[in-house]
Amino acid sequence: MSQDVTQTNSAKQVEVVSGITVRLAGDSGDGMQLLGTQLTNTSALSGNDVATFPDFPAEIRAPRGTRAGVSGFQVQFASHTVHTPGDTLDALVAMNPAALITNYEDLRPGGLLIVDEDSFDDKDLKLANLTVSPLEEPWIENYRLAKVPITKLTREAVSDLGLSVKECDRCRNFFAMGLIYWLYGRSMDATLRFIESKFAKLPAVQQANERALRAGWAFGETTELLGVSYQVESASLPPGKYRNIMGNQALAWGLMTAAQLSQKELFYGSYPITPASDILHELCKYKNFGVCTFQAEDEIAAVCAAIGAAYGGSMAVTTSSGPGIALKAEAMGLAVMIELPLLVIDVQRGGPSTGLPTKTEQADLLQLLHGRNGEAPVPILAARSPGDCFDTAIEAWRIATQFMIPVVILSDGYIANGAEPWAIPEVSRLSPIEIRHPEGVAEGETFLPYARDENLARPWAIPGTPGLMHRVGGLEKQDGTGNVSYDADNHQHMTNVRAQKVANVANFIPPQTVSGPESGSLLVLSWGGTYGACHTAVARAQQDGLSVAHCHLRHMNPFPANLGEILTRYENVLIPELNSGQLRTLIRSKYLVDAEGFNKMQGKPFSVTELVERIQRLATSQSDQLVMQSRAG
Repeated sequence: MSQDVTQTNSAKQVEVVSGITVRLAGDSGDGMQLLGTQLTNTSALSGNDVATFPDFPAEIRAPRGTRAGVSGFQVQFASHTVHTPGDTLDALVAMNPAALITNYEDLRPGGLLIVDEDSFDDKDLKLANLTVSPLEEPWIENYRLAKVPITKLTREAVSDLGLSVKECDRCRNFFAMGLIYWLYGRSMDATLRFIESKFAKLPAVQQANERALRAGWAFGETTELLGVSYQVESASLPPGKYRNIMGNQALAWGLMTAAQLSQKELFYGSYPITPASDILHELCKYKNFGVCTFQAEDEIAAVCAAIGAAYGGSMAVTTSSGPGIALKAEAMGLAVMIELPLLVIDVQRGGPSTGLPTKTEQADLLQLLHGRNGEAPVPILAARSPGDCFDTAIEAWRIATQFMIPVVILSDGYIANGAEPWAIPEVSRLSPIEIRHPEGVAEGETFLPYARDENLARPWAIPGTPGLMHRVGGLEKQDGTGNVSYDADNHQHMTNVRAQKVANVANFIPPQTVSGPESGSLLVLSWGGTYGACHTAVARAQQDGLSVAHCHLRHMNPFPANLGEILTRYENVLIPELNSGQLRTLIRSKYLVDAEGFNKMQGKPFSVTELVERIQRLATSQSDQLVMQSRAG
């Protein structure tokens, strides 16, 4: 929303706005992810609050110019706190017809549409499966169309550098970047430093990209196409030192921090899979912090290597997405049986099978809860945002070591690839994770590897410690001694103990909190990456005077001890999920609450608008019922 209009030195208007949502779309080789990342970092440096949503093509090498090959990056930057990358777009940059036709419906009426008019010839239209140019369609009049010869102007800007046509065209994204920077008053300094560092060994390419960036800025400054630019003031964020962070990066840093807090070396056994691979890429950079990364030949080898590292006394982690978690299931049961601390991270994606590898979903909850043979319960935590991944990793390791148990962390593609400003915590405020290994036994005593403390956790005995020899393996253990046992009563007992150990975690985690009225008409219950959209939608509904509260879960198993009591305080419970209703199923069966689901499986997150509409319908319906009951009484 506009707040003020001023004039620049060039007599062009500058409109001050509270926030902007931009999507950059083009072929997978057009550098849209690079452009979006630079816009995000620059906006964060400008003091704006930022939220992003990268959208990758599912095919690794989709034919250039086709709809299947479209890559996008959406950014919302604002002078106020934001929790989502935005719903409708204020501006869309489309580098070819395929990018335009697959994205234009998200652009608000009257929104700015910037296209590279050089990429709309007959060949480009055919590749996009179009017979008529979108620029000639009647609906194009709903938008402020800016046809910019980006390819031509980029080639002219770098014409004397001796580059091939293909090399020149690779600079188009920097021209578009310069134009966007001018349009929204972004500084080019950070991107110029990036170009200098990235292409230091390729002087001609470095110079070409710099020229393209400056040419895009100059075009915005001099053209009559764009008479207005926009200014977004700095956001009022809590004091602190911030940096822009992505979810996978935050997970990696949280794992390293947890290892340092517990004075452990970090072993990371993984097999590459989208969208979890970047955790491995990030951790590979930090061998100096005692990080050992192992790229295994398959998912089974990855988790088994991690179990071996846990047995040896290291902080052990394995990661994957849904298909890989299915392969790890038997070994996860082994970790449950031998009661070792292990972190299993699932960065969820669209399924089933290979499904939608680059699209987001949160449909693995029941798989992680029940997807192992026998009774093999584990605690499950779900991160809510990119920055929250850091804290979730530390808490998960704290639980794993306190209870000697594997712990699952759920993330998803939206969180993993999204970014937000993150307040760097002060190390002195991070509580140590205390781990005590038995050092031996007194003369004449026998070591009991399954003796238990108040948490029902067994001792973490390091192999090779004199007097602490014990048996491990997948066969049922006799409680106390750890010997193989086929005794029926012992199996019942050990099954109950393992279940009770997980249940005891509910006494270790903090009580569940609620945002909004403590009781009332409607409670929105959410988990995982739906947090931002749900939080924003509930806040809007509250501003409209509706009696709505928001409860967001991090602890998915066990649930917080007070969750059942919270659910009883509201007439209706709405559970939005990017699945068919998995949390709703659990809530209904455990608490006998007739919760209503709002379910979506489209490979993309909820929009705030659709959540607000569902909340208004439920809250209004409940209000009408109360009025009718009152009149009847």
